[in-house]
Amino acid sequence: MPPKPVVRAAAVQIAPDLTSRAGTMERVLNAVTEAADKGAEFIVFPETFVPFYPYFSFVLPPVQQGPEHLRLYEEAVTIPSAETRTLSEAARKRGVVLVVGVNERDHGSLYNTQLIFDADGTLALKRRKITPTYHERMIWGQGDGAGLKVVETAVGRVGALACWEHYNPLARYALMAQHEEIHAAHFPGSLVGPIFGEQIEVTMRHHALEAGCFVVNATGWLTEDQIASIHPDPKLQKGLRDGCMTCIITPEGRHAAPPLTGGEGMVIADLDMKLITKRKRMMDSVGHYARPELLRLLHDTRPAVPRQDWTPEPLDVEEQSHA
Repeated sequence: MPPKPVVRAAAVQIAPDLTSRAGTMERVLNAVTEAADKGAEFIVFPETFVPFYPYFSFVLPPVQQGPEHLRLYEEAVTIPSAETRTLSEAARKRGVVLVVGVNERDHGSLYNTQLIFDADGTLALKRRKITPTYHERMIWGQGDGAGLKVVETAVGRVGALACWEHYNPLARYALMAQHEEIHAAHFPGSLVGPIFGEQIEVTMRHHALEAGCFVVNATGWLTEDQIASIHPDPKLQKGLRDGCMTCIITPEGRHAAPPLTGGEGMVIADLDMKLITKRKRMMDSVGHYARPELLRLLHDTRPAVPRQDWTPEPLDVEEQSHA
C-alpha cells in the first residue's frame, strides 16, 4: 500500500476517571468518536490512561501506598480482555489507528504498557516501558527490548515511547533505525509543575528533528477535585498541577498546531508526510549522517521471560547405539 500523503492526527488531553476503569474507558471511546468525527486517522491518549496514571505514588510515601496500589491492581487491564477488544472494535469501526497507554496486569505484576491498534482493529504492538522512572519503580515492572519496535500501520510506520524513555537516546535510536515516520509519545501530565511541560516540549521537538519524523504527544489532565482526592495537603497538591504539553511536532521541529498546556481538549493537525524526506535530505541520523563503522547500537530484541520451555531433540538410532 502506498504511503498516505497527508495524515490527520489527534493528541488527546482529558482527565481519567480516578474511580473506575469503566469510567475511563467511556471517556476514551467518547474522545475517539469526537476525534474521528473531525477527520482524525491517528489518535494518541496519555500515559497509562486506562484506568489512570498512579499519581498517588508521587505524593504518598511507600508505607501509605498499599491500598491505592492494590486498587490499581484491581482496575488494571489484562491483555487480551474486554477492554482491549473494545478498543480494537473502536479502531476498526472508525478506521483509525489508536495509541492508548494502559496499566497492564500480568498475574502479580503491573506494567506501563502502550498499545497500538491498527485501523483494521489488529493489535499491532504491545510494549512495556523499559525502565519506570523514580517513584514509578514502586508500581511497575520493567519492559524489554522486544517492545522497541516500529510497526507498519494504515498511516505509516509508527513507533512509541513513554515519558522519560525519551531521555534514553539508545531507545530512541532503536526506533529511528527502524525508520519510524510517526512517533507516538505520552506523559502523565498534571505532574511536577510548569517546568515539566517545558521539558516535554524540548524533548518532543528534539526527537522530531533528530529522527526526521512527526511526533504526536498526549499528556493527561487532573481537575481540582481530583487533585484534592489524591492528597489533602495543599503543599503536596502543587506537585499535581501543570506539567502538560499535548502537542504535534513536525520533522522540522515546529508545532503543527498550537499546543495544549491546560484543561481538556485535543490538538489536531494534518501531517504532510513529504516533510519527512525534506528533513532527512539534510540530516538522516540512521542513513547518510550515520557512521556505523564507528558507532552502532546493539539491540537485544528477545522478550525477557522468567521461564523458557526446552525439550531436547530425540537421539537418532546411531546416537542411541553409542549411548
